[in-house]
Amino acid sequence: MDMIEKHLQQARASLEIGKNESARLALLSILQIAPNHPTALLMLGGVYFHEHKYAEAEMAYARLISAEPGSGILSIALFNCLWNQRRHADALAEIRRFIAVADRIAEHATLAQYAEIIKGLAAKKYG
Repeated sequence: MDMIEKHLQQARASLEIGKNESARLALLSILQIAPNHPTALLMLGGVYFHEHKYAEAEMAYARLISAEPGSGILSIALFNCLWNQRRHADALAEIRRFIAVADRIAEHATLAQYAEIIKGLAAKKYG
């Protein structure tokens, strides 16, 4: 087993027993070796999000999106990070960015979710 796989297993095991700090350290070790490792970035973003460290989670998700701009799950994650930081204009810009690049068929569910978000915001504003 290589070093990256060993650290991933350690991170998963730590997360299963609620040891976020240990998981975070294992994931950061992976990113020292492979700075754009998608699984490590995704897991690290999730750890930070769970801990309400939205700016840190945002950085992980933004790095992933730069490699996979049409990913709905990553876009939703980034949107939620921005929204939870009360950066509403940036969160709405993420929706627009995603809509511009999304595969309409593959990302139908995410596009529908964003449509509901926009509808809800419009109802609050004009309701």
